[in-house]
Amino acid sequence: MPGPRMDHPRRGIADPDLTFPEVLLQPRDTTPPVTNTQGVPISNPTIAPYNTGLNGINQPNNMLFTDILWWTLGGLGVIILLIRIGQLAWAKLRLVSAMNLKGRQQYFWKVKQWSWMPSLKRSLVYAPLWRKRHNREIQLSSVVNMGTLPSRLQALVLLLYLGSNLAYMFVLDWQQANKYALCAEIRGRSGTLSVVNMVPLIIFAGRNNPLIGLLNISFDTYNLLHRWMGRMSVFEVLIHFIAWAVVQVADDGWEGVKHRILYDRFISSGTVGVVAMFVILVLSLSPVRHAFYESFLNTHIILALVAFICTWIHCVSATVHGGLPQIPWVLAIFVLWGAERFARVIRLAYANRSSRGYTTVTVEPMPGEACRVTMHLPRYIAIKPGQHAYLRFAGLKPWENHPFSIAWFEHKYEPSSLPLYSPSSSAEKSHPPGTKPTSTTVSFLIGAHTGFTRQLYNSARSSPLGALTLRAAFEGPYAGHHSFDSYGHVVLFAGATGITHQLSYIRHLINGCNNRTAATRRITLVWIVRDHEVLEWIHPYMEQILRMPNRQEILRIKIFVTRPKRAMAMNVLSTSGTVQKLPGRPNVITLLAKEQDEQMGAMVVSVCGPGGLGDDVRGAVRGLQGLGTVVDFVEESFTW
Repeated sequence: MPGPRMDHPRRGIADPDLTFPEVLLQPRDTTPPVTNTQGVPISNPTIAPYNTGLNGINQPNNMLFTDILWWTLGGLGVIILLIRIGQLAWAKLRLVSAMNLKGRQQYFWKVKQWSWMPSLKRSLVYAPLWRKRHNREIQLSSVVNMGTLPSRLQALVLLLYLGSNLAYMFVLDWQQANKYALCAEIRGRSGTLSVVNMVPLIIFAGRNNPLIGLLNISFDTYNLLHRWMGRMSVFEVLIHFIAWAVVQVADDGWEGVKHRILYDRFISSGTVGVVAMFVILVLSLSPVRHAFYESFLNTHIILALVAFICTWIHCVSATVHGGLPQIPWVLAIFVLWGAERFARVIRLAYANRSSRGYTTVTVEPMPGEACRVTMHLPRYIAIKPGQHAYLRFAGLKPWENHPFSIAWFEHKYEPSSLPLYSPSSSAEKSHPPGTKPTSTTVSFLIGAHTGFTRQLYNSARSSPLGALTLRAAFEGPYAGHHSFDSYGHVVLFAGATGITHQLSYIRHLINGCNNRTAATRRITLVWIVRDHEVLEWIHPYMEQILRMPNRQEILRIKIFVTRPKRAMAMNVLSTSGTVQKLPGRPNVITLLAKEQDEQMGAMVVSVCGPGGLGDDVRGAVRGLQGLGTVVDFVEESFTW
């Protein structure tokens, strides 16, 4: 039962039994404040103790839920790591046993899998959130982009994590008679959880996150988790601020709130941090983020730094002896953020400067509004199939850096007096004996869209020399954690510039087949382009691939032209019939059904291209599960 109404001695005081909105809507009390004999106002003991410090805060429960949250994340990481180790061991066993077998002799690995695995892949691992849409962007109009939907597995992880945060925040003493004490408990819990979430938030934001390779989880997935953890952290810090404001208004009115925000370092730093995080939330909404991504990214970093600094000041300036207990966590945030930025600087310095000079780049305009970018690195950089790098160009917004898949790479060798170099990649094993790699040339294909890529293309096209040469910086390589070496059958789908991700796998796997270091005996490349002219993009690379030994027995290429500028019929582009050019869009389900009929060993299907293509291929692979053969799926994407 609510207690009797108290006659509060200070203006702006509300009944402690009222709810938060009722407190804020209470009329101002014009009764003069009660003072002592010296004329000093006397604070109300029912309210004043709970607008600062740790009074009313259930610190043991705060620490308990913090430990539970971190142990949950750690436990999930260990489970994924064990699964990853099992996958690597299985793939290694498959590779060792199959790499010297012909395609038709790999029947054991074509069908061997746990009986429940196809259903798990179809219903959870490869499943979109609902029916089909996953990486196809939700476009409300030509300029309003709502982003993409998480997969079913990603949604499950997000639901568990976000739901646990909400549950921990509201495990409170709801029987507390003094509602201002309850506000203090809410303030302590929400503030604690907000800072706790900042630690994995900053880890998942980094491209040098060691968990990417350790757990074989893509940066794209970590980026998704980063966005939702950030939203939860902002939600919790807003609850933290509101819970404080309710008590402060009740104790000293809105004038008291204003005074403390302006003149109390503890409150002012917290308020600035809350505002910075709220602005981050608004700017990170998908339509805003997609419309002004480059500006958003720079603003996001600045505001995040402001929020972290204000959180530090807020914690150390508390009246509690030694500051708030969250200080070590904030320190960890700065250490992690600084370490990731330092790793970027080290990568940049190492890759782009040596005794041979600096990195230079040649940018050639290509038909179909794209650029072929060739970077000449002054030192040897080891590169694996499926990797990407972040590029900067002098004179073209050098403060910006953007990720692009590596289409091709070659190493330059010089005579060596050192012990013979042993290359790690089969693509490198053709160098002359007694030499060492000294430099690397890396090539990219960059489509002209908006912003930076459009400016790069226009600059190259307007160059009087027909190509643009300038200084540049290469940061990477990153990713490349998916190895296809143990699969007897590899199907690669590419849309437009997505061909860059697949080219490096083709050369690597053909070399691996010839050298008996890979189990691959059949590769099918399906490339979807708008017009014939874009074939020029990969002409120099494809020439080398088509001349490789045993290529005709291993590689099949199907090029689908969807919007040709002139009418066309089916063309066979090679005397062996292994390279075909066809009109229209491919029927992905029919193509994959044919590949499964001719399957050699275990099969993996990889896709890199527009989100709609990825969703089509994902749906077709799910349809192949449970038909008696092993079919895995890998999608290369970057959602922003």
